Amino acid sequence: MDSVGERSKVVGETESVSGDNVEIEKHREMGRKLLESGQLAGALSHYHSAVGSISSCNEMVHIKIQHLYLTYYERAAVFLAMGKSKSALSDLTRAIRLKPDDLIARLQMGNIFLKMGNTQKARENFQAVLQRSPDQDEARHQLMRANELEELQEKAHATHHSRDYRTTINVLDRVLVLSPWDPESLELRAECYIHLGNTRKAIQDLTPTAWLRNDNRAAFLKLSTLHYSLGENKESIGHVRECLKLNQDDKKCLSHFKQVKKLIKQLDSAEEHIKEERYQMAISNYESVMKTEPNVPYYTNKAKERICFCLVKEKMAAKAIDICSEAHQRDPRNINILRDRAEAFILNRDYGEAVEDYEEAMEFDMENNEIRDGLKRAQELLKFTPKKDYYKILGVERSANKEEIIHAYRQQARKWHPDKYRVDWEKRKAGKRFIDITSAKKVLTDPASLQDLGTVKRPLIACLLLY
Repeated sequence: MDSVGERSKVVGETESVSGDNVEIEKHREMGRKLLESGQLAGALSHYHSAVGSISSCNEMVHIKIQHLYLTYYERAAVFLAMGKSKSALSDLTRAIRLKPDDLIARLQMGNIFLKMGNTQKARENFQAVLQRSPDQDEARHQLMRANELEELQEKAHATHHSRDYRTTINVLDRVLVLSPWDPESLELRAECYIHLGNTRKAIQDLTPTAWLRNDNRAAFLKLSTLHYSLGENKESIGHVRECLKLNQDDKKCLSHFKQVKKLIKQLDSAEEHIKEERYQMAISNYESVMKTEPNVPYYTNKAKERICFCLVKEKMAAKAIDICSEAHQRDPRNINILRDRAEAFILNRDYGEAVEDYEEAMEFDMENNEIRDGLKRAQELLKFTPKKDYYKILGVERSANKEEIIHAYRQQARKWHPDKYRVDWEKRKAGKRFIDITSAKKVLTDPASLQDLGTVKRPLIACLLLY
């Protein structure tokens, strides 16, 4: 909008000074100063007071009209600065009703409609300006932009209809340069981001749309569900509360609110149990989390990660390895899971596997001291570990003969052959076990190899395990 101060000089040159005029001018002057300093709420309050003073003053009609026109025009500038484009449009409409021939207010209306993505209304206002002033360069330029915007909007809807989401996003990027306050285009781009799996970008686009439309409960609910899917429960509960402020009986928002509240309570309770070292109770809570929300991967992943941790703390090595391996399959870059599984392997005296997990965790976070120390400890344990008990691997007595050893080998080989397993971590585990079984059979059926079996010092192993 053009300078509010310059535009206000018009009235100063034509009106007489009276008590009412002084009061009105005082409010408008304060409104202008506060607007220039960025104190928008204060500026708006003074313009509201100016409107009230004009309505009750005893000035002649033409002076009241002039006052009202300038006050509405100036207050529209405040609304625009506050991001309240609809309120600004209302004031500009009032100003134009008071002075139908005013082209500046109509041009500003066209600009606002353009930014809102309403090409029809924008075009009507720019054309109205050009009808009265054919040489108005800004109106002509903005009319061209309105036509360009309409073409881009049509293209975006066409590419979206054909499910070409990446092209749609590229087109909408250009649309939103011309119409940054267009909720429909923001919502459409958010939908494309959701289809492409970029939830964070979708949230960024949907957040302003919740405020650009009146009673936009659908946007608040969508934002809540998106944050919920990322495990951001505080943000989720905040948005669904905004929905319920608009209508406390909204069934969808109320149902989602109850779901989020229940889950937050279970998660908080589980973490409190862990803090107090009540690991079995924490496991129970996290199992309840998975039952409460079985459809959102984040919560299952989180629950399995924390159950893995609790099982290690409870020294339930075998079960911990299984749960940690499942958690790792779901979230392979999570160093906490790798750390906890490494500790479970140490409890199970599988030091080689522990070293591998710590090394993998180090690849994701080279600066993590806890991971570095864990790796060093696992390497020390592996260095001083006794040679493998091949009799135990095959599950035979030390007095077993060659036939019994071969029979046990065949049974174990069938059970642990890697081709029987589909899941990566299970195939990996089976492959290592199969190698041990094969080695055990080779050593125990070869008299010369049996003589090479030795022992190592065990006291150092005990010290490292107590670390």
